[in-house]
Amino acid sequence: MSADSTADATADATVIVDPDTYLTGVPHATLARLRARAAVVWVDEPGVDAWPAGPGFWAVVRHAEVKEVMRTPAVFSSHLGATQIRDPKDEPTLAFVRQMMLNQDPPEHSRLRRLLTRAFTPKAIAGLEDRITAWARELVGGVAGRGECDFATDVAADLPLRTLAEIFGVPHEDRWLMYDWSNRVIGYQDTEYASSARAPLAGSTAMARRALALRPRPDADGFLPDQRTREGMPDLYAYANDLGAFKRANPGGDVMSNLMREVDDAGGRVSLGEFENLFWLFAVAGNETLRNALPGGLIALMSHRDQYRRLLADRSLLGPAVEEMLRWWTPVMCFRRTATADTELGGARIRAGDKVVVWFSSANRDERVFADPDRFDITRQSSDHLSFGHGPHYCLGAHLAKVQLRALFTALFDVLGEVEPAGDPVRLRSNFQNGVKRLPIRW
Repeated sequence: MSADSTADATADATVIVDPDTYLTGVPHATLARLRARAAVVWVDEPGVDAWPAGPGFWAVVRHAEVKEVMRTPAVFSSHLGATQIRDPKDEPTLAFVRQMMLNQDPPEHSRLRRLLTRAFTPKAIAGLEDRITAWARELVGGVAGRGECDFATDVAADLPLRTLAEIFGVPHEDRWLMYDWSNRVIGYQDTEYASSARAPLAGSTAMARRALALRPRPDADGFLPDQRTREGMPDLYAYANDLGAFKRANPGGDVMSNLMREVDDAGGRVSLGEFENLFWLFAVAGNETLRNALPGGLIALMSHRDQYRRLLADRSLLGPAVEEMLRWWTPVMCFRRTATADTELGGARIRAGDKVVVWFSSANRDERVFADPDRFDITRQSSDHLSFGHGPHYCLGAHLAKVQLRALFTALFDVLGEVEPAGDPVRLRSNFQNGVKRLPIRW
């Protein structure tokens, strides 16, 4: 490779880690150039905001190699360094985040996943699906008379909150706490997002009021404490502890009550500490991914009027259209693993301890898998997108996410028909979540 080519590759790699890049959109042209050069590329790790520069990492940008990493936890570990690009600040922080299922490898991960799978009983899921359909109609109907709204905040934000509240048995009036927590976790690179809060003190339960009293405040520069520490999320953990103790003593018909009743193969149960960390995971990941997939899907439709009108005319295409929305928008853009041993991947020699970051937003546009990958096509036959991951960590909530996408777009088509932009979308400053803060529409 020439010196100019090397410089170009370095510049391209730097672009994909800069959170400012994503204020104007995912850099798909840059990712395509990286894919053309190699399946796995080295990325220097510059400092971002208050976070210092890191040792660098391998970015995995082609579909086949991303799948290989995701299905091989013995070689590419979620546990060793956790799953975010930036390293935890110290060993106690790393030890703490390793307790989360997201940051575990088999067999520890397998045990919790089996318990969760058993808790999502067919009866519980069937009831949820009926309620999701009703909530979607209610949310769209609630804005129908206005002629315009912010789809991201007025409609899309609430559906995943209602669903998660039902799963956890969280009182309806407390559900906006999960909105605030996910904003803080996902918005650590976007101070406006991180500090936005909608959970009301008035009308909340006693559990919520105790949690709200512990909410941390931004520092002089607008930044909140590290959300990957217990100290950074004291209100979430206080609420989760109260809720878990209540569910253990007073189980209901919700999924989390089922989970607290389940016994694993060794006769053990989910501990209160495990429940707290599962609550953190669901409250954030289960909320934020869908909350951005919904406006992302609408942006795709409004940007491709022919596809929008075709879907309006033929609702049988909604299933494949939802898969295409997830591929084309890709809400979670990347995840990190750590090599457990020296290995080779896509022609790159990777050493034990190296960070390996899979780039889903690149894999979902890989020309080797998807013909004309930048085209949004609701009749696309290949649905092998990786927006819910792959392998042992494939998203447990994928089915319910698709149910919510289908329900909300069905309601939108039935009640509002064809909508159009009423202004430019405002994007999240993040190199992790493909986020939409505001999406003004009219009809």
